[in-house]
Amino acid sequence: MTSKSTLTLSKEPAEPAAPRRTGFRGHPWLTLFAVAIGVMMVALDGTIVAIANPAIQQDLGASLADVQWITNAYLLALAVSLITAGKLGDRFGHRQTFLVGIVGFAAASGAIGLSGSVTAVIVFRVFQGLFGALLMPAALGLLRASFPAEKLNAAIGIWGAVIGASTAAGPIVGGLLVEHVSWESVFFVNVPVGVVALLLGLVILLDHRAEHAPRSFDLPGIVLLSVSMFSLIWSLIKAPLWGWSDGSTLGFLGAAVVGFLLFVLWETRAREPLLPLSMFRSAALSAGTVLMVLMAFGFMGGLFFVTFFLQNVHGLSPVDSGLRLLPLTGGMIVASPLAGALITKVGPRVPLVGAMVLTAIAMFGMSTLDADTGTAVTALWFALLGLGLAPVMVGATEVIVGNAPLEHAGVAGGLQQAAMQVGGSLGTAVLGAVMASRVGTTLPERWQRAGLPPLDAKAEAGLTSAAEVGYVPPQPKGTPAGVVERITDVVHGSFISGMGLALTCAGVVAVLAAGVAVFTKGGENGNGGPSVHL
Repeated sequence: MTSKSTLTLSKEPAEPAAPRRTGFRGHPWLTLFAVAIGVMMVALDGTIVAIANPAIQQDLGASLADVQWITNAYLLALAVSLITAGKLGDRFGHRQTFLVGIVGFAAASGAIGLSGSVTAVIVFRVFQGLFGALLMPAALGLLRASFPAEKLNAAIGIWGAVIGASTAAGPIVGGLLVEHVSWESVFFVNVPVGVVALLLGLVILLDHRAEHAPRSFDLPGIVLLSVSMFSLIWSLIKAPLWGWSDGSTLGFLGAAVVGFLLFVLWETRAREPLLPLSMFRSAALSAGTVLMVLMAFGFMGGLFFVTFFLQNVHGLSPVDSGLRLLPLTGGMIVASPLAGALITKVGPRVPLVGAMVLTAIAMFGMSTLDADTGTAVTALWFALLGLGLAPVMVGATEVIVGNAPLEHAGVAGGLQQAAMQVGGSLGTAVLGAVMASRVGTTLPERWQRAGLPPLDAKAEAGLTSAAEVGYVPPQPKGTPAGVVERITDVVHGSFISGMGLALTCAGVVAVLAAGVAVFTKGGENGNGGPSVHL
C-alpha cells in the first residue's frame, strides 16, 4: 500500500526523479491493473473478430476479399505504426498516448458496430489498428517507468498472462456473442471496457518523462519505415495467393528490402532518429528482438493450422475449438507470473533457453497429431506449448524494454510488438507455403491410391486449395457414402501431412530460437527514477 512504501534514492541517478505519486496515482501495481484493462481490449480483439467474419459476410453481403480486408486492414495499420506510436509516447508521455489510444480504439469499435457497409467496417478497422498501436508500446513504457528493475519481470509476467488469456478467450467470447447476440456486439463490447480503462487511467496513471526524451520528429524516418513495413507485411499476406515467385510478391519484398536499407542509412544521419540504431549495440536487446520474431514465427504460424485441424478435421465449432485450446491458455496464465519471478531471480538466459526447448518439444509433439488423436493428447501438447511460450513472452519483452534507455522505452515497446507482428506474418506465410507444397504433392498420390476417379486440372486445384485448410467440399447429391468417406480420408490425410511438416519446421525454428536465447541477459538500464520498495 502507498502508506507502507518507502523510497530509496540512488546516489547518482541516471535521470531526474520521477514525478511524486500521491494516493492511487502512480502506484506501480495499480498502474499495471489499469494498463492491463486496456491491453486486454486490444488482445481480445485480435482473435474475437475472426469468429464474427462469417456473420459480417452474410449480413453485409461482403465478398471473400472484403472479409480478408477486415483482418488485413487492421494488421497492416497496427504493424506499420507500432514503432512510430512508441516514439509518440516517448515524446508526449506514455500516459497521454495510452489514454488517446483507449478513446480512439473504443470509438472505432463502436463505429464498426454502427456501420452499415463492409467498406465502413474496413475503414474503421484501420483506425482500430492505428489506435491499438498507440496502446501497446505505451503500456510497456508505463510499466518500464513505474516499476524498479527488480519488480519489472513480475509486472511483465502478469501483463503477459493477461494478453495470453485475452487472446485465447477471443474465439470463445466471440462465438457466444455472435451466436446469442449479433456480430455487432463483438465490437460494441469494447466500448464499456474502454470507458472503464479510461476512467482507471485518468485516476491511476502517472506521466513519466525522461530527461533526454525526444523533442522533434524524424518525418523521413517515419515515412521510410512505414513504407518498408507495409511492403513487407503486404507481401507476406498476399504471397500465398500470388505465389512466392510472382512478380508482385517479389516487387513488394524488394521494395521492403530497399526501404529498410534507406531507413538504416537515414537513421545514421538523423539528428533525432525514429529508431536509434545505437540501441542495437546491446547484444541482449538485439537477441531479444530476434527471439521475439522466431517465437512468433513458430507460435502464430503453427497455431494457424491447429485451429483448422480442430474445426475442419475434428468437426468442432469455433467455441468448442476455443475450449479445446484452454490448456494452452492455462499454461500461459500459470507460467507467465512464475516466469517473471524466476527470471528476476536467475536472469533470463536459462529460463528462455529452457522455454524454447520446451516449445520445440511441444511443436514436435503437435506434428504427430492426426484425425484419431484424443483430447488428452492434444491437451498435453497444448499445455506444454503454453508453459514454453509464456517465459519467452515475458523474458524477451523484458530483455528488449529493459535494455533500452528510459527515453526510448516507447520505441522499445513498439519494437517488441513489431517483432511479434513480423514474426507472426512471416510464420503464417512461410509455414503456409510449406503446407501448400506438401498438400500439392501428397493429395494426388493419396487420391490415386484411394481408387477415386481422375480429376481435371481445375477440380484438382480447387480440391487442393480446400485441403490446405482441411476442408472437405460438399459432394454432388447421390454420391455413394463410401466414396464420400474416401474423399474425406484423402483430404484430411493430406492436410495432416502438411500440418505435420509445418509444425516440424516450427519446432526447428524453436530450436534455433533456443540458441539465440543464449545471448540474452537482463535489462542494464534502470527506470531512471528512485527505486521503489513495494
